[in-house]
Order: sequence, then C-alpha cells, then structure tokens
Amino acid sequence: MTDEDLKAELERLKAENEALKSQRGRGVGLKVSEKGGVSVYGLGRFPVTLYKEQWTRLLAMSDEIRAFIKEHDSELKARTET
Repeated sequence: MTDEDLKAELERLKAENEALKSQRGRGVGLKVSEKGGVSVYGLGRFPVTLYKEQWTRLLAMSDEIRAFIKEHDSELKARTET
C-alpha cells in the first residue's frame, strides 16, 4: 500500500468511526432479533428482547405497570441520562 492509500484508508476509518459515535445518542429503536424476537435498543447497555407473545402480554399490563410504578415511586430510583 502506498502512503496515499494509507491516508485514504485512515480518513475512511475516521469517517466511519464518527458515524458510529453519532448513532449512540439517537434514542430508542426496534429490530427483529436473529431468533425472531423483538429487540428494543437504547434503553440501556444491552437490548431488551422478547418474543411477540411476551410483548403482547407485557403491553396488556401497561396500566398495571404504571400503577405499580406510581405506588412504589418513593422506593424506585430514576436513572440519569448521560
């Protein structure tokens, strides 16, 4: 490889690195996992992955979950976004 090739590759890698860094703070997103589950990205370090019937059961409990959080608000911690 010539010096010009190395410089071009370095610039390409820098651009790719910046693109990956900018994706981090983009919020919450959904994907289909390799095993066919629904993965939610952006809530924490790792995705939350459940199969569709699990998501359906969880979403059906949304009012109950909200009530539980409200009832136990003083015991629960809130994570600060960085």
